[in-house]
Amino acid sequence: MLMNRRQFLSITGATALVAVCSPQALATAPGMQQRSQNAAATLKNLQTYARQKDKLLGYPINMTTLPEAFLDWRNELARAGFNRFAFNNVGNPYDQSHIPFNCHPFERELIDRFGAIYGFSPGNIWGFLSNSGTDSNMHGLYIGRTILHSRTGVMPKIYFTQEAHYSIQILRDLLHLDWVVVGTKPDGGMDADDLERQLNANPNHPALVVATIGTTFKGAIDSVDEIQAKLKGRESYLHLDAALFGGYLPHTNFAAELLHEAADPVTGKKRQRYDSIAVSCHKFFGFPSPAGLFITPRTNFEAFLAPFSKIHDPEYVHQVPGTITCSRDAVKPAEFYFFSTESAFAQQTADAKAILDNAAYLLKEMTNHYPHLQAIRANGRSNIVYFRKPSEAVVNRYSLATMRLDSGGQLTPYAHVVVMPHAKKEILDQFLTDLGKV
Repeated sequence: MLMNRRQFLSITGATALVAVCSPQALATAPGMQQRSQNAAATLKNLQTYARQKDKLLGYPINMTTLPEAFLDWRNELARAGFNRFAFNNVGNPYDQSHIPFNCHPFERELIDRFGAIYGFSPGNIWGFLSNSGTDSNMHGLYIGRTILHSRTGVMPKIYFTQEAHYSIQILRDLLHLDWVVVGTKPDGGMDADDLERQLNANPNHPALVVATIGTTFKGAIDSVDEIQAKLKGRESYLHLDAALFGGYLPHTNFAAELLHEAADPVTGKKRQRYDSIAVSCHKFFGFPSPAGLFITPRTNFEAFLAPFSKIHDPEYVHQVPGTITCSRDAVKPAEFYFFSTESAFAQQTADAKAILDNAAYLLKEMTNHYPHLQAIRANGRSNIVYFRKPSEAVVNRYSLATMRLDSGGQLTPYAHVVVMPHAKKEILDQFLTDLGKV
């Protein structure tokens, strides 16, 4: 068949466009060599970060260099064939997976071990390793919303304070929940009496309450027991956002703060203090990428699973997965398993003592030498010291987080130091000296 000129040009033009846009053509396109040089320069710059990392004081990230034992564990996993091809932790780690290429056994074991640390009853633990603390919070709120709505037929209202992590505001919007902002005490912790007032003002809605164990800026702790006392007799679900403090408190004299079960002071019988907990792995533990623990009683998970199974058809994966995320990272649980070993727990105990001792030291030195900065530590369980914002030079040198706080009715700029395991006394002394230079 003969083609006219227009048809010929349209075909040859399309062919030319495909040729120009092909991966091979793009790889040899002008400017690609420059981009390769830029990548090399970026890699070179990354080498300087190791010399700067110990000066990160404003954010809750453990910058301690990973121990050789962790790198050995990575190599051991690789020698076994793990992560040399695609692995996927799709589905419920406590159920049989139709896809065998996963690390569910490691994931179950580390959840069981941390569940024991947080005082969950053996055999009544369910959870998984999430992509981040926010991911863990999302699952806690979604499970709580689903359970409460299933029980009552009424959508719950969510209760939290302005001191809670900003992820809670995002998740509230994502889950289309009406929110109730609860007042705080002077230290930044939730005011349980105000919670009671707010609950009484919304008697026709179940309560989904978020308690923060270590608020983001001030390091305040919402009292689980005071909150539970106000929730008694109400349809409620209590989720703990323990992103930072949840990593180290179990290794201190304050471990009881996070126990899932405790004896009732009146009856002596064991009672559940909360419904689920979220803890970040990349904060206190120093895991090298964002990840999170999410743990809840198996009885809660089963109560959630029934309504959850009605909103989707999971036949494709041969189980009801129980997680919002479908395909899940298999690398992180296998690697984070290292942090659930006896030797890792011993190191965490030492790190927990060090950061609390160093936080007390920093507060004392700032109070003695820089009283005008009005340094504050919300409580003896906190590794955070906050104070009036110093010079921009100090803020930038130590990557200090800053925030405006109400001080005598006026919004005043503040900064804080989060004393993580890498922030040894030498670094804190250097910081204290720099405060006096400007």
